[in-house]
Amino acid sequence: MKPTGTDPRVLSLAAEVAKSPEQNVPVILLKLKEIINNTPLGSSELKKIKQDIYCYDLIQYCLLVLSQDCSRIQGGWTTVSQLTQILSHCCVGLEPGEDAEEFYNELLPSAAENFLVLGRRLQTCFINAAKGEEKDALLHFFEVVTDSLFWLLGGHVQLIQNGLRSLLNKQEPGTEFSQELRQLIGLLSPKACQEVKDQKQHKAACLIQAYWKGFQTRKRLKKLPSAVITLQRSFRCKRTKMLMKLSRQKEEEDHRLQLQIQRQRAMRLSREIRLNMLEIVHPGQVEKHNREIEEKSALIIQKHWKGYRERKNFRQQRPSLTEYKAAVILQRATLKFLAKCRKKKKLFAPWPGLRELTDARRIELKQQVDDYMRRHPGSQISDVTSRELHSQAQEQLQRYFMGRALEERSQQHREALMAQISTNIEQLMKAPSLKEAEGKDPELFLSRSRPVAAKAKQAHLTTLKHIQAPWWKKLGEEAGDDIDIPKDELSVELGTLFIGGTKPP
Repeated sequence: MKPTGTDPRVLSLAAEVAKSPEQNVPVILLKLKEIINNTPLGSSELKKIKQDIYCYDLIQYCLLVLSQDCSRIQGGWTTVSQLTQILSHCCVGLEPGEDAEEFYNELLPSAAENFLVLGRRLQTCFINAAKGEEKDALLHFFEVVTDSLFWLLGGHVQLIQNGLRSLLNKQEPGTEFSQELRQLIGLLSPKACQEVKDQKQHKAACLIQAYWKGFQTRKRLKKLPSAVITLQRSFRCKRTKMLMKLSRQKEEEDHRLQLQIQRQRAMRLSREIRLNMLEIVHPGQVEKHNREIEEKSALIIQKHWKGYRERKNFRQQRPSLTEYKAAVILQRATLKFLAKCRKKKKLFAPWPGLRELTDARRIELKQQVDDYMRRHPGSQISDVTSRELHSQAQEQLQRYFMGRALEERSQQHREALMAQISTNIEQLMKAPSLKEAEGKDPELFLSRSRPVAAKAKQAHLTTLKHIQAPWWKKLGEEAGDDIDIPKDELSVELGTLFIGGTKPP
């Protein structure tokens, strides 16, 4: 039964072998070497390829070719030596599955026997060869065949055991050679092989540990000078600190001793002065002198005590003083802020209009006008002239109020436009990029302003014309030329979205 999921290279090779004539089969089988070499060693893919080669009887074809006469094979010993390599590599690491008994009892012994027969033929040809170049070539082929045999026996130790047992059966029992053969068979048993393998692994582990420990030791030895330098530096730094500490302690002790000596000297001088004064002063004035000294001492003690008490009170009252200063600063800043607010309100306050005049106020204003006219007599104006002046004043006043209303409406319109522009800018800044926009996100880029839409449409059309223009019209343009088109893709996309159009290809 053929395996499922067969490698196509093996399948095509098997089909080619089946269709080709017998003389071309050895050369076709050499393609197995390329397939095996292109597959990583120890991988599951290599095991699967070996199973496919075995299932499609390509290994049996190799055995049949090796059992033939080398002179009839195309390529001669070169093809035969390469086929031995292919056969040994395909047999080692192969898991035959259901045909394991046939593989181990028939195929492997026949392969080892063919290798030995080929080696014997190569020896015979080497002895009969006359030229040196021919001998070198035959020697090379013999090495290839023996290496293939060793590779096969190394992968299947039971072949050596079977061969040694058959040789032991042919020998007479009790001889020294038969005993040595038994010892060799015991060494090649699975248990002994496992012990040898464990010993090799133990030696390899010891060797790895030795190399690793040597590497670590060399690494530590390389770092030893820097570690010694660091240790010396830290020791010198610590010693310097200790010496500085000792010198500082010694200086403090010397200073304390000097202060004590000065204090003792001052006390001695003061006592000597007192004794001299007592000797100079009249006995009747000694009491008065002592009282004066006591008063001076009391004043000095009181002065020092009051200074200490005031400094202590000041330290206790410092937080409250700080709070008081902070409160004063805050009040001052608040008053300034409120004054500025009142000033702004007065500046931007709407005109309150004319107050209604009461009869008393009207009489008072009339008296003021009469007094002013009495103090400042003017030229006589007729009633007609006065009415004209009055009507002119009324018209100017009306024009002023109408202009003020228009100005207020225009100011409100400007503020609304600025607010709309600020909102549009904020939406554009917070909107995602055009490439990431989904759903209703492009609506954020739309503008309800007709001037903006018209400008965007104009920029969009200009860009389209410039992009669709033939190449010869763009020859005179440079990077620094003033071209009335958007310079980046973002402006084109914005213009497209503002007018609701589509982006050019």
